[in-house]
Amino acid sequence: MGETTLIQGRYRLLDPIGRGGMGEVWRARDESLGRHVAVKCLKPLGPLHDQAFTRVLRERFRREARVAAALQHRGVTVVHDFGESDGLLYLVMELLQGRNLSQVLEDNERRPLPVPDIVDIAEQVSAALAYTHRQGIVHRDLKPANMVRLTDGTVKICDFGIARPGADMGVTSRLTGTGVAMGTPHYMSPEQIGGDEVDQRSDLYSLGCVLYELATGVPPFDLGDAWAILVGHRDTPPEPPTSHRADLPAPLEQIILDLLAKRPEHRPGDAAELGRRIGAARTVPAYVPTVLAVAPPAREARLPAWTLGMTTGHKAAGAAPRTPPPDTGEGLTREWIARPATVPAPLPVPDTPPEPPEEALTTLAGRHNAGLSLARLGRWAEAGEVHRAVAAEREHLLGADHPDTLASRYEVAFTLSRTGRAADALREYTHVARARERLLGADHPDTLAARQETAYVLGQLGRPLEAHQAYTSVLAARERTVGADHPDTLRCRHNLAFNLSRLGRLEDSYRLASEVAEARARVLGAGHPDTLVTRYEVAYVLGQLGRWPQALDAYREVAEARGRALGADHPDTLAARHEIGISLGRLNRGAEALELYRDLVLDRARVHGPEHPETLRARHGLGVNLGRLGRWEESLAESRDVRAIRDRVLGPDHPDTLVSRREVAAGLGRLGRWADALAEYREVADARERVLGAGHPDALAGRNDEAHCLEQLGRAQEAAELYRKVAELRRQGVPHGA
Repeated sequence: MGETTLIQGRYRLLDPIGRGGMGEVWRARDESLGRHVAVKCLKPLGPLHDQAFTRVLRERFRREARVAAALQHRGVTVVHDFGESDGLLYLVMELLQGRNLSQVLEDNERRPLPVPDIVDIAEQVSAALAYTHRQGIVHRDLKPANMVRLTDGTVKICDFGIARPGADMGVTSRLTGTGVAMGTPHYMSPEQIGGDEVDQRSDLYSLGCVLYELATGVPPFDLGDAWAILVGHRDTPPEPPTSHRADLPAPLEQIILDLLAKRPEHRPGDAAELGRRIGAARTVPAYVPTVLAVAPPAREARLPAWTLGMTTGHKAAGAAPRTPPPDTGEGLTREWIARPATVPAPLPVPDTPPEPPEEALTTLAGRHNAGLSLARLGRWAEAGEVHRAVAAEREHLLGADHPDTLASRYEVAFTLSRTGRAADALREYTHVARARERLLGADHPDTLAARQETAYVLGQLGRPLEAHQAYTSVLAARERTVGADHPDTLRCRHNLAFNLSRLGRLEDSYRLASEVAEARARVLGAGHPDTLVTRYEVAYVLGQLGRWPQALDAYREVAEARGRALGADHPDTLAARHEIGISLGRLNRGAEALELYRDLVLDRARVHGPEHPETLRARHGLGVNLGRLGRWEESLAESRDVRAIRDRVLGPDHPDTLVSRREVAAGLGRLGRWADALAEYREVADARERVLGAGHPDALAGRNDEAHCLEQLGRAQEAAELYRKVAELRRQGVPHGA
């Protein structure tokens, strides 16, 4: 879009002035009235994007237009027009001449604003909120960037993109049903974070956050990552603004603190009351709050699924146990490292290094748990960044061999293994295992946990024989120390069964997995998640054995059991449904598989978001089955779109990205475009060889694909030479990985 773009024959777009998650805002000229306006356009989404998600975005945009157009107040941005032109949704607003409050703070070099300015802004925003709340509208995303101060001093609220009309409560759950609370972490209310009912008092809390920042130069919880910020809003009293700025008047400070009350009922009742208090604070020397600071009754903190397990954390020296989550779909054992019991700290003596500050250790424990929460959500790269930072700080404060430092490095390794960096994960796990063996002993549960994960990444690296030896050693230690039926022993046997399938010992794998499934059902119960994980493994091996009808039945049983035990939207339930689709495809029931994957893509996008790796995996399955049905043009288009997203989200060398590239190559070949296919196959093979090593099975498979493509192009001599090279590498067992 640019100078030549004319919307609805009336609004000529001149230059972009802002971008957001949903759209772009342009300075434009209204050709009919000869005035400049702001035009917000929904970003165009191509036909290959998930249509359900596209519909959600378009409905949100329409809702913003309806909400904003219904508001007529000096403190709210005026909406002139709304419509759709050639599939493009647009919203025409007054063009504001001024700076948003975030820019005002930046212009002031993040220093606090003068008190009269803060009071003036607070009064104006309170009046605008009092009006919008009377109309039944809750903004839900108040922040400095959404408040504009015009050149004449007027303050206006803008961007009602996630506002909730009081009469439209039903649509909100659909429009925000991705599992992510809508809002901005620095300004979200505790009830927003917790998924509780939100009313106008949530806006008052957000306004309190804004005023705190205007008064001090920093948000009330200015912490290192989004999860720590959210925990701060939920659990931590804010520092008094005067701790940042001693000259702030006591009445204004008290207003801000009242707005930041954790419980909605402890805040001012509404924006009108807030406006009266601000007006009174201009002249009354002493401020007496009308709401008593009553401690809230004890209750269980309720957080939505997307913050499941997130806590402020135990102190780094505490002894609180950790609950291990269920195994993941590939037999991966996850251990939580228990910490030694707290002992009284001796009094410092001369020349003794001071004890690390308790506050710093507590903060690190909270950040460590925030990293665990990110991992539970599958946000492995972000979790890894958190754990690496915490590991470095713990090493500085506690030493390289402290249990907490090793626990952080263990989690770093885990995130590396989940982001395709198995070689790096192996180095970390090896370090942790050796340190724990030296400090705790070879048979300590923490040592065995690290050794078991070492075996897992050896399997990832295509070194199943070494992995088998490691699993066998750990299993012997577990049986010797805790017994054959202990859950940790059964986890190790489960992983050993999975690795046997990597070694090609499918019957042994099937027999061992069946035994583990029976043992887990006896010890834990037939519906326990761990039991279902092993039954899932049994189904997987049945598929590898070519017994697809039995595999399909087994996957269906697991999906039904997981739906009952965990819920229809649980990731493990959705994973079983994915495998049902694979089984249907293998049985040449492509039409049924295609229908299953269409539904699964919608459910994955709703639960995880349209660009989550599992959503993309479902879309990949959709593309594969389009190909099975001979719809190769559609299959190629779907594969290309998935590859582009994976390349951007996961990186060009991620295994999933390379699988998508291979699918693109397969589609090109099916369409007879062998030269294009060869380029894709060659790049996949090169990347796998670079990341995994020349002798890795996946790298060798990539070279075989390349050779096949050369054959199709009539380049038989080159193909034969490449086939010989692959055969020689397989015969020699060339080492690969690190």
